[in-house]
Amino acid sequence: MPLIKVQTSVSAPEKTQVEAMLNSLSAKLAKHLGKPESYVMTAFESDIPMTFAGNTDPVCYIEIKSIGTMKSDQTQAMSQDFCQQINQTLGVPKDRIYIEFADAKAAMWGWNGTTFA
Repeated sequence: MPLIKVQTSVSAPEKTQVEAMLNSLSAKLAKHLGKPESYVMTAFESDIPMTFAGNTDPVCYIEIKSIGTMKSDQTQAMSQDFCQQINQTLGVPKDRIYIEFADAKAAMWGWNGTTFA
């Protein structure tokens, strides 16, 4: 059930670039977490009014959620990997990207009419 959700103040690139970015993020997240990509969900929202450090320069917020416990070495590697990709794809400087990592309990995540518990 891993999820990676990207929200940014910048305009979306062409649809094919967005799809390529989401496919890449999906594969990378599955690899980082050691989970099947068949359970990974990605989401992308652009043109969101946002500020960071008191200004409206390009900015990005990323949520990464997964059942279980993400370890420090995993979150460090994901932060480096995903900041690099967002910088290259969307042009958002790495120091204007926040990533929230959240561990989810299996009973608190629903799918297919049930939960993962």
